Amino acid sequence: MNKKAFLTEQVSAIIQCKSPVKYKDSGCPTISVMIGGTIVEKALLDLGASVNLLPYSVYKQLGLGELKPTSITLSLEDRSVKIPRGIIEDVLVQVDNFYYLVDFVVLDTNPIVKETNYVPIIL
Repeated sequence: MNKKAFLTEQVSAIIQCKSPVKYKDSGCPTISVMIGGTIVEKALLDLGASVNLLPYSVYKQLGLGELKPTSITLSLEDRSVKIPRGIIEDVLVQVDNFYYLVDFVVLDTNPIVKETNYVPIIL
């Protein structure tokens, strides 16, 4: 059974390496999280997201184990479609003193040109 996830404008812009339209309050703050002893400074906290996204390059750096196949397709705001490499389940993510088990959809993304806007994880 194929599944489809629709992504917000902010998430679509990050995946496509585009700068989203600048609004006064984006409604999607970035937070610092720790995954497997590695601190990720800018994780996009998107309360409207239906999936948690992790670029394949970050997945490899974190050494999170083997990907599981998935039938999910990601529909971006511009109606383009991304096919993930797979999913990784039950990843322990620390936010301050709180721990969460998170399932990530892992996908290929283009290299980030502007390091200041780099957001490696979308929660």
